[in-house]
Amino acid sequence: MAATSAASSLSTKQFLGASSATSDLGSFHSTSSASSSRLLSLRLPERRHPPHPKRLEIKAAGSTFGNFFRVTTFGESHGGGVGCIVDGCPPRIPISEADLQRDLDRRRPGQSRITTPRKETDECSIKSGIAEGVTTGTPIMIIVPNTDQRGHDYSEMSKAYRPSHADYVYDEKYGVRSIAGGGRSSARETIGRVAAGAIAKKVLKLVANTEILAYVSQVHKVILPDGLVDHETLTLDEIESNIVRCPNPEYAEKMIRAIDAVRTRGDSIGGVVTCIARNVPRGLGSPVFDKLEAELAKACLSLPATKGFEFGSGFAGTFLTGSEHNDEFHIDEHGLVRTRTNRSGGIQGGISNGEIINMRVAFKPTATISRKQNTVTRDKNETELIARGRHDPCVVPRAVPMVESMVALVLIDQLLAHHAQCRLLPKNPELQESLQNLRVEPVQIPQ
Repeated sequence: MAATSAASSLSTKQFLGASSATSDLGSFHSTSSASSSRLLSLRLPERRHPPHPKRLEIKAAGSTFGNFFRVTTFGESHGGGVGCIVDGCPPRIPISEADLQRDLDRRRPGQSRITTPRKETDECSIKSGIAEGVTTGTPIMIIVPNTDQRGHDYSEMSKAYRPSHADYVYDEKYGVRSIAGGGRSSARETIGRVAAGAIAKKVLKLVANTEILAYVSQVHKVILPDGLVDHETLTLDEIESNIVRCPNPEYAEKMIRAIDAVRTRGDSIGGVVTCIARNVPRGLGSPVFDKLEAELAKACLSLPATKGFEFGSGFAGTFLTGSEHNDEFHIDEHGLVRTRTNRSGGIQGGISNGEIINMRVAFKPTATISRKQNTVTRDKNETELIARGRHDPCVVPRAVPMVESMVALVLIDQLLAHHAQCRLLPKNPELQESLQNLRVEPVQIPQ
């Protein structure tokens, strides 16, 4: 009798999405209804004025990076503009639009004959989070307008899938896509990453004198031999001394000739960007799933056109024995624990050890080429396509600041995480060294 009475008092409602009442749910149970949309029923408390039912929606994800230093990018390649929102930046960091513009200029199109001819100034505008020249600790919004859109270049590609582009998979995933220029899959999305990375690099430089430098070490079959670039003394000026961003003049010329040759044929080639980080504080990263090298790999492989990531000795280390590969420890002239070699790439057990962090990122040949290719249309018919639009014959020269930025975003996020967990209490002076590597004088942050 009690069970019958309880059952008769149940008020069932079709589940349509989240509502304010869900926090007061009493129970849920399956129904015998034949309608699949009513397989789940909920007992909800009675309301004097029932709310309008809400539609269950799946929101787009994947545009935010980081936990403590969070970056969200927005915009499409041929829309009104692109940019980012940076949340979690420490306050009182001196930041200006000029600080960001230096790296944006290195990334922008149309900077030389071996890059895309699209003409964009990529001038940034900071809309929030800065007051009197310093960060306020609140979200920083940065916008870069698009000024040289040519959406009509993509009219044919609105019907046919470009080989090796994201056109087909975007249609399969979302059922709709931004046709002009690839939308979010375009490398123009990386403007937000580079702008945010410039902020991260400024914080890292002020706090720990950390420097992040990337350069082109391979273009197609032109490979810069190991040892020709001294990572201890490498400077930005050396990297920026030529249009391909290879710090060795002899190999830079070979790389430029290789790009020129393929550019005139309407084809493309790929290459490798090497990146180093000097004066990285010890202790960044975590064991197991959140290893520092794993975070760096994810960050770098999230860049467009990436196809490979190597860290430290990389795949070459598989040809060595343990006695050949191990980095032996010693005490340097400053009393610090150091390694005599650096095959570990500055990270051991997923945690930075104070040595130079080094990695290599492989980029595929640019997918858009002005040669006839076989493909299929959106309505599943085979066809031929000659892709139009303006694209780099080789993406690696412009990818250099992109790689630097992603590495900077990982390191600043890990630095903040390290302070949140491990700097709450005073350090153990018997085991822990200071935040800086004691090789440089700490820089004072403006008050």
